[in-house]
Amino acid sequence: MKAFFSEEQLLHTPQQFMRLGRLSAPTDLPSRAESLQGALASRGIKVEAPSDYGRKPLDSIHSADYLNYLETAYSRWQSLKAPGVDPGPEVLPNLSPYYNGRVEQAGRGPCPSPSIVAQTGYYLSDLSCPIGPQTWRSALRSTHSAVAAADHVASTHGMAYALCRPSGHHAHRDRAGGFCYLNSSAAAASRLLQTWSKVAVLDVDAHHGDGTQNIFYQRADVMTVSLHADPSAYYPFYTGYAEERGYGAGEGYNLNLPLAHGSGNDPFLAALDTALTALTGYAPEALVLALGFDTYKDDPISVLKLDIDAYRDIGARVASLRLPTVVVQEGGYMVQAIGPALDAFLQGMGHAGA
Repeated sequence: MKAFFSEEQLLHTPQQFMRLGRLSAPTDLPSRAESLQGALASRGIKVEAPSDYGRKPLDSIHSADYLNYLETAYSRWQSLKAPGVDPGPEVLPNLSPYYNGRVEQAGRGPCPSPSIVAQTGYYLSDLSCPIGPQTWRSALRSTHSAVAAADHVASTHGMAYALCRPSGHHAHRDRAGGFCYLNSSAAAASRLLQTWSKVAVLDVDAHHGDGTQNIFYQRADVMTVSLHADPSAYYPFYTGYAEERGYGAGEGYNLNLPLAHGSGNDPFLAALDTALTALTGYAPEALVLALGFDTYKDDPISVLKLDIDAYRDIGARVASLRLPTVVVQEGGYMVQAIGPALDAFLQGMGHAGA
């Protein structure tokens, strides 16, 4: 198995995010990636820097106006500085346009205002996505890791791991959210469609993969399945409910399996078995696994209670599908736990180690 990661992904160093009305210390730290790299090294898995693909692999999943915004937001924000005007050190919204918070059945157009303040409210859906001087480059290189992993899987019909940081599954077609700027899982799925005609995305992060669902909600060539904590009292709140099954050509190709808060290994694995049955019925030719470790019982923002053994079982169940598989790293914020969690997952997938 091969893994992909760029050191440029460490350049994103957020200073803050809003939680329960308080500006809080960031949890998406560069040390997350370093812990995961350690787990890969202990199993003798080679980590390779991805090629620089530029923006092109994102054209099919994100709108051009949104990509233009992300690429230029920080420099435009800094240009607001003037006598009596002192913008914050990171780009953050102070207003939000109205829109349907549930999955849109018709896409929005570009922001009608040229103002960087207006566009920041339009393209950043919450206060957990501060944009700093290196956020664009870091997020872009994170998607490149996913694309490189997809290319490797397409050529080998095997498995590859994309150490994506920042994460991506909350990034919609045209807005950021939940620590996510560009959707790496969607980028991997889109890339796999260049080789196969049917692809599935299975998301086992603690949070609903709302951005991934949004991007593929009206399509039949990508089935999206997400196991996650009940969103009625947990981010992203507005999506992730069982009745969301897809729209138009995509009707029936989205499956959400929300779990009661406090659920441990057994309920999670039972829901995973339900997900695998649905995937078997869809019969995809390749799989993207959006792998989160914020389901761990001691994770600072989790409401689920998985232990390390669960990740071994998840790996074994995913391996049983016998599909070409791209594993895309999503959340997981307890740095001491995510390395052992990845190690257990790789054991379950059948990687014997060095």
